[in-house]
Amino acid sequence: MSQVSSGYVVAVAGATGLVGRTMLKVLEERNFPIKSLKLLASKRSAGTTMTFKGTTYTVEELTHDSFTGVDIALFSAGGSASKEFAPSAAKAGCVAIDNSSAWRMNKNVPLGVPEVNPHALQGHHGIIANPNCSTIQLVVALKPLHETFGLKRVVVSTYQSPSGAGNQGVEVLRAELQGEKIASPFSAPMAFNTVFHTIKEQYGFSEEETKMLNEIRKIMELPTLKLAVTCVRVPTLGGHAESVNIETEKAISPEAMTNTLKAAPGVIVHDEPHNAIYPTPQKSDGRDEVFVGRIRTDDSVENGAYMWVVSDNIRKGAATNAVQIAEKLAEKGWVGITPLPAGETY
Repeated sequence: MSQVSSGYVVAVAGATGLVGRTMLKVLEERNFPIKSLKLLASKRSAGTTMTFKGTTYTVEELTHDSFTGVDIALFSAGGSASKEFAPSAAKAGCVAIDNSSAWRMNKNVPLGVPEVNPHALQGHHGIIANPNCSTIQLVVALKPLHETFGLKRVVVSTYQSPSGAGNQGVEVLRAELQGEKIASPFSAPMAFNTVFHTIKEQYGFSEEETKMLNEIRKIMELPTLKLAVTCVRVPTLGGHAESVNIETEKAISPEAMTNTLKAAPGVIVHDEPHNAIYPTPQKSDGRDEVFVGRIRTDDSVENGAYMWVVSDNIRKGAATNAVQIAEKLAEKGWVGITPLPAGETY
């Protein structure tokens, strides 16, 4: 479909969830050109009313027929819903920008971060995947460093908020901090603790760790990049932090690294540790940028450096990145869908 003068027809699937609500907030804040809006959710949530730009909308049940006449659908309804309904959106001529992990490694689906690989969005086949929240903030910081110094190896440990599990994760932490127990998606108590994501993968990796390994290589188009990843949840209400070590092909210094990052789109350098100026989850709250600090030399390798990377995982790590993808499609005229190659499926 092509844009009409007054904007696009936009749908938000999973509108009543934490990320869905934030998608609406970001769409409003960034004044995305919307002609009309459709809010979708499960049958259980259908009938709920929500407000967008002063207008009240009634949430409709997400079905295979929900996308007729829709140009862009932002999906945050969970992996199973995305698997079921995103192809229906594409079939209806609507581009689905999906926040789940359902499509990320599909060869026919771009995995997009607009500051990093906007070219990957061109020629999409109706489904575009939003990466993992921890992956997004990391590649925004890594891309300019790779372009300037050449990455040889990356070691990252995450400090992730339970908000990555949605409203339930936040409610569990709040309840446990007050000494209450409620149904939890986590494998151990979240309050006053550190909790690993569920270990399901072969050789002891969590699914979160495997996601990051695969997604970083796909987004940065570095299939042989050496990576080491450990993911852990910590009891913060929002915001993900990452301790990152990089080894580079070219000589690197804190000064050169700082200058490179300051010039990079979507990055803010906060790095005066002696004055207690460095990134924290609280400082990233409600912001769309990726914050970097604690930049210093790692002399355990020839060309090595440390950095500390923080971002609001619900905004840049999910909702904002999806809206930025939609903005890029609109800017470049890429909302229209290129058919899948003959014989190919999702």
